[in-house]
Amino acid sequence: MKKYLAELIGTFWLVLGGCGSAVLAAGFPELGIGFVGVSLAFGLTVLTMAYAIGHISGCHLNPAVSVGLFAAGRFNSKDLLPYIVAQVIGGIIAGAVLYVIASGKAGFEVGGFASNGYGDLSPGGYSMIAAFVCEVVLTAVFLVVILGATDKKAPAGFAPIAIGLCLTLIHLISIPVTNTSVNPARSTAVAIFAGSGALQQLWLFWVAPIIGGVLGAVVYKVIGSKD
Repeated sequence: MKKYLAELIGTFWLVLGGCGSAVLAAGFPELGIGFVGVSLAFGLTVLTMAYAIGHISGCHLNPAVSVGLFAAGRFNSKDLLPYIVAQVIGGIIAGAVLYVIASGKAGFEVGGFASNGYGDLSPGGYSMIAAFVCEVVLTAVFLVVILGATDKKAPAGFAPIAIGLCLTLIHLISIPVTNTSVNPARSTAVAIFAGSGALQQLWLFWVAPIIGGVLGAVVYKVIGSKD
């Protein structure tokens, strides 16, 4: 149970830190951190939790990562569903905490609440196909980086830095497209509270990242083969 609780806490931190930076700080008059700040916030949540709980649970914080690691032969099937459940619960708790904080400001309007979307719900107005391709490709690359950085042949101790910076870069690329998911738990956590049609579009942010996770596992098994 310790590793499941670690995943819950870690995903809680990812959503609270990443989505919290978007909801509470990104648009603050004159002092807003903008897209770059939000991108760094997401990367820092993963980096800090990787050092904090990596030795306990592996610090997946993401159903697509858990599925990808399973597809790569790096994760036990018996833990797959409990990990995903823990991640989603941790994310939803963080979403609820963030909602309570954000709604404490006079004139609060829930709006998109850092949710993910395509079409009218895309920050840049990108289509469903564009969003789908973006989420698949970037999640696949994320898995390649995770698998490579945590490979026994990789330099020890630096994996959290590489993974955190990779997630930062992913956000810098795709916030305008989908508001960046690459993580079904993160998407679910805020879609529940969003005042838009985020729940209707949530399917894409489960399907695309999981396809991307499996694709990344396949790619790394080819390029990382001992043969």
